[in-house]
Amino acid sequence: MRNFQVTVNGNIYEVAVEEVGNGQVAAPVSAPKTVSTQAAAPAKKTAAASAPAGATKVTAPMQGKIVDVKVSGGQQVQEGDVLAILEAMKMENEVVAPKAGTVASVNVSAGQSVETGDLIVSLN
Repeated sequence: MRNFQVTVNGNIYEVAVEEVGNGQVAAPVSAPKTVSTQAAAPAKKTAAASAPAGATKVTAPMQGKIVDVKVSGGQQVQEGDVLAILEAMKMENEVVAPKAGTVASVNVSAGQSVETGDLIVSLN
């Protein structure tokens, strides 16, 4: 048996892997044991972006890099309009407006890295 530490979504797991050879079948390995989620969690941004009260928050669906911001403050948008382009794993993903409204704030800029759940745009 060899032991490894594996990090998945910021959580560290300790796993044991059995080496097999010569046609042997490995015994099942039990579920991974969580070592420490607090120490592995990435540091949160000190200045968290917030949306105005009552605004619809449009957040990053995954971590990646903002390639382009298609809107500006005060602009009218319709449901489904592209607000920003997010590149993740070499693919460009459109971040769209969930409903019609006015852009209250744009909280990212082109070239900025974002984490899952980071505020991109807020709509009134």
